[in-house]
Amino acid sequence: MTPTHPAPDDPCGPGRPLRADARRNRERIVSAARAAFIASGGAVPLDDIAREAGVGIGTLYRHFPTREALVEAVYAGELDTVTDSARRLLAELPPDEALRTWMERYARFAAAKHGTIDTLRAGWAAGRITAPTRERVTAEIRTILVAGAESGALRADVDPEDVTTLLLGTFQATATGAPGRRVEPLLALIVDALRPGAPR
Repeated sequence: MTPTHPAPDDPCGPGRPLRADARRNRERIVSAARAAFIASGGAVPLDDIAREAGVGIGTLYRHFPTREALVEAVYAGELDTVTDSARRLLAELPPDEALRTWMERYARFAAAKHGTIDTLRAGWAAGRITAPTRERVTAEIRTILVAGAESGALRADVDPEDVTTLLLGTFQATATGAPGRRVEPLLALIVDALRPGAPR
């Protein structure tokens, strides 16, 4: 998979692969940041993220010189996880179940993005983040819908872009507070609407 934007400089130097220990540190930092952004939004102190990752703050800054670099790395990793997973899920699950599981992963991505949206907008404006997120998401939905239509598990008359719009509206409406608990029931409703025999 082609990276969604240039990776920050690594401690091994430009053009050199990360050592195994440096790669593990980077992965721990990104994982800790992802969890912190979901729980507390983008304002969480970097010291707290480093502590949760089990590394020193200097190690964090060697991998991610700025908060923006860390936010963008979390975003890129989550987007790749979402958009790389459709075919793998289809190999493991019936299409309707694959769609529900994929939507849940997309919901987690949306939750991680919500607390850092201002930083991400700055990255988009500056051209550091160039991945066409909506297009990539819609392409994955199309892949699942086609498989579902072929198997008879999902309707064949649905525009994938409409499903993307439904999901984005759901995530926006449930972004903060208690409504966030409504995401899973709403995803279930969307999948039910995509099954054959659902009202059109």
